[in-house]
Amino acid sequence: MEKTVEIMEKNRIADLFAGWEETLIWSCLQDCMGRAFADSVENPRSAQILVGDFCFFAGRPSESLVRNKPDDRESNFVIMVPSSEEWAHVIEEVYQGCSKKIKRYAIKKEPDVFDKDKLENIVKNCPKGFSLRRIDEEVYRQAMENPWSADLCSQFKDYEDYRERGLGTAAFDGHVLAAGASSYTVYRGGIEIEVDTRRDYRRKGLALCCAAQLILDCLERGLYPSWDAHNPASVALSEKLGYHFEKEYTAYEVYGFTGKEEGQL
Repeated sequence: MEKTVEIMEKNRIADLFAGWEETLIWSCLQDCMGRAFADSVENPRSAQILVGDFCFFAGRPSESLVRNKPDDRESNFVIMVPSSEEWAHVIEEVYQGCSKKIKRYAIKKEPDVFDKDKLENIVKNCPKGFSLRRIDEEVYRQAMENPWSADLCSQFKDYEDYRERGLGTAAFDGHVLAAGASSYTVYRGGIEIEVDTRRDYRRKGLALCCAAQLILDCLERGLYPSWDAHNPASVALSEKLGYHFEKEYTAYEVYGFTGKEEGQL
C-alpha cells in the first residue's frame, strides 16, 4: 500500500477539501484541533483529517489512509465521512463487518438567521425546577466524569484549554447535571455545537434551553454556532432554534478502527 505521512503544514492539503462546508475540517486546516495525513508531503493527492470522533477523506481514494489510525488514538470507534462514492467503496471494503452506513444531516450555515428575542424567550421558559449554568471548572469536571456528557468537553486538553477556547451551558436539577450544550470543537470565528441530555431527563426541553443560551453567548462574542445533526430529532431541535436543514449525507460508523491489516484484527 501507499505510504502515509502526517501533514503539519495544512495549507498543503487545503485544496483537496476546498468547498467542503464542514467546520471540523476547518478546525484542522486552521491548526485549531485535529490531525491531518496524506500520501505525500510535497504533492498530496489523497488526504485524511481526524478531529474528535470524525474522520474525513478527500482527493484520490486511498486504502492506506482509510486504514490509517494515529498511534495515540485509543478508541476503535470513528465516524468516517467520504467525499465521493469511490471513498465510500474503500471504507466499505476495508471495514466490512465492523462498520455501519448511516445518514447524517447537514444544517445550513446562515450567520444572520437567529432571532435573539426568540432564543431569550426559550431560555426564560426553562422548565420549572431546573437551572442553567455556564460550564465552569466544577461543571466541566462533572461533565467529564459521566460517559453521556463527556463529549461536551472531551476535545479539549484540560479545563484550562476549555476555559480559554471553549464555551457551554448546562442544565441542573439541583446538583445533578441533566443536560448541556457546548463547543465540541472550535475554529476561527466559531464553534461546532455538541448537545447531550442524560437519558432520564430527556423530552423536557432542557437541550433546547441549553442550546439557546449557547447560541446567544456565541452571538455576543461574534462566534458562529455551527450545527450538524446525527438524526432527524437533532434536525428538529435545530429548527426550533432558527436553523434550516440543508441536505443528507453519507457517513460510516466504524467500530473496528484498529489501523491493522485484514487478518490482524
